[in-house]
Amino acid sequence: MCYTCIKAKPENEVMTMPERSNDRRAQKTRKALTNALSELLTEKQLHKITVQEICDKADVNRGTLYRHYLDVYDLYDKIEKETILSFGLLMLELEEQPADTFFKKIIGYISENRSIFEMVFSPNTTGQLRGKLSEIIKGVFMQKQLEKGENNISETELGYMCSYRAQGCIAVIADWVTGGYKEPEALIIEIISKLDSNTERII
Repeated sequence: MCYTCIKAKPENEVMTMPERSNDRRAQKTRKALTNALSELLTEKQLHKITVQEICDKADVNRGTLYRHYLDVYDLYDKIEKETILSFGLLMLELEEQPADTFFKKIIGYISENRSIFEMVFSPNTTGQLRGKLSEIIKGVFMQKQLEKGENNISETELGYMCSYRAQGCIAVIADWVTGGYKEPEALIIEIISKLDSNTERII
């Protein structure tokens, strides 16, 4: 799902999260299963992970998993969809924010969802989710530049440059996540902000 697609949805449709229940116990169970699969994906490839391994790590029985998901792949698919939607909604909120706030919120969001992003940047995943998140960030950069109306380059060139910016942000974040979040958030925000502001000047 691209940023433009998320933005184009009617407001009442955008805010509807998939597979959400008001049952706190069900939400807690899904979160435990999500975290379990995310952790396992940092250790092995998706096709090598079994339902039993996920259940053992989440401390639930197999029947509990099957009440919420069809199998391991269905669990992964729903994690991916919810991550994309949630990240896209965050981008909508930040579209009009200055760069320092923009990157502060992104890094804060990633820090709050560490296990998910360890999965996103794990070498054991296909990389598709990482690519989709990059496309969402690229869409925000494109929108910001087009709204300025000061571009002296074609939209095609702008697309490539915004892709470069987005990939650069993702690369810094990926190093931070795979490195175990060792550096403080403030340092990562500062690094990304500096690098991005230098790139933006070219545009």
